[in-house]
Amino acid sequence: MLMSRRLVPAAAAARMASSSSSAAAAAVSGGAEGGGGEGRGGDTLGRRLLKLIYPKRSAAVVLRRWAEEGRTVQKYQLNRVVRELRKYRRFKHALEICEWMRTQPEMRLLPGDHAVHLDLVAKVRGLPSAEKFFEDMPERTKGPSTCNALLHAYVQHGRRDKAEAMLGEMAKAGYLTCALPFNHMMSLYMSSGELEKVPEMIKELRRYTIPDLVTYNIWLTYCSKKNSVKAAEKVYDLMKDERVVPDWMTFSLLGSIYINAGLHVKGRDALVEMEKRASRKERAAYSSLLTLYASLSDRGNLDRVWRKMRETFRKFSDTEYKCMLTSLTRFGDIAEAESVYSEWESASGTRDSRIPNTILAFYIKNGMMEKAEGFLDHIVQKGVKPSYSTWELFVWGYLSDGRMDKVLECLKKALSCLEKWDPNPQLATAIYSQIEEKGDIEAAEKLLVMFREAGYVTTEIYNSVLRTYAKAELMPLIVDERMDQDKVSMDDETRSLLRLTSKYPIGEVSTLMS
Repeated sequence: MLMSRRLVPAAAAARMASSSSSAAAAAVSGGAEGGGGEGRGGDTLGRRLLKLIYPKRSAAVVLRRWAEEGRTVQKYQLNRVVRELRKYRRFKHALEICEWMRTQPEMRLLPGDHAVHLDLVAKVRGLPSAEKFFEDMPERTKGPSTCNALLHAYVQHGRRDKAEAMLGEMAKAGYLTCALPFNHMMSLYMSSGELEKVPEMIKELRRYTIPDLVTYNIWLTYCSKKNSVKAAEKVYDLMKDERVVPDWMTFSLLGSIYINAGLHVKGRDALVEMEKRASRKERAAYSSLLTLYASLSDRGNLDRVWRKMRETFRKFSDTEYKCMLTSLTRFGDIAEAESVYSEWESASGTRDSRIPNTILAFYIKNGMMEKAEGFLDHIVQKGVKPSYSTWELFVWGYLSDGRMDKVLECLKKALSCLEKWDPNPQLATAIYSQIEEKGDIEAAEKLLVMFREAGYVTTEIYNSVLRTYAKAELMPLIVDERMDQDKVSMDDETRSLLRLTSKYPIGEVSTLMS
């Protein structure tokens, strides 16, 4: 019901970057070469690059200065730094390193280097730049890895037409020798809701090569979408027959499928196997375990996994806190959730609004609007910037209380958080439904203006405004002109409502809003 949006303030983003840079620097400097050849723990090239933090600072400048100091730069060290930067989503600096490497004649770049470079161009400069990069590459470098990178860029940007064309070109060139391009296409079809194309792609994959672990996990995700336990078990049996070793994600998917089907014994068995594969390296498995045990209403195992995480990790990520908070509110244990939230507030510097939103959602869902308002004041004082989702939660809450003035106030704040609104028809219908019942033409007109400014005006919205006027037994003005300006066409209900309201006196609000 509720849409999720994230807006991170600049200061919070800087704190996040600072934290990630420290972790990345530690990772790169862990080897004897220290990422730059100056010894463990000293001034290394890797440390300098990973501590840039702010995007406006240039990795190329750091590299040039390092070389001017007479120090050596080795390709494998830079590859390692690029890998860490990508891991922490610091794509601009990673791209600058790739571009610098390309200008160094002594560095022999491999197809994989070009593929990484292309992927970073797509992420930083967009798809057209990535396509231009690919076109300008020497023909000898346009091999399977770079073609896969461009295919992945098409998938990431939702360009099905270009992705399918690229897959066809790769088939002609004989590049479909592994599961990767097919996995990309299946991911595209899953994200676009074209589930019927997934089995077709699996058949196509088997014509050229054999499925890998990622293929099977995508296939199980497909089974989950289709709510088919039988299909999922068949896929898992096939996986075992082909000796593909499952990972924690495999059992997470199986567990979710069983739990949703009410097969809790099988679900628990899957979670046991999943936990065996959870580790420091496979840390994401723990968050999934929290969510799945909560969906089983298994408080004992939820608390046990959380304790195990405390013993294993020095600190938690925002995602892990969010999973635990969501799980606790599912059990209705708001006291423990508030305690965990206080811990997050002290430990995390991100001020990510999605974390307090879990507490707000509980208060609002349970009609505790006064407590929600107080909590909102508290998080703002602590530096959290309310997001679209924060304000939308309050819209639903005030809607339940019938406080239309607050509904419109919070909706206006919600829309101001976004550059472009992805319309929520359910929200629009719920608000207008209440406005219609009350015959509140002022609220109807104000909401129409808000939706117009957000770029969302439909025939049904105008019909709702007209139904509100009909309820108030008043006549709106220049509806046809306003609909023309909004490029919205009339339907039979619009015309019928216009005839009905034409018998009533003119509404003053209509004159004002028009």
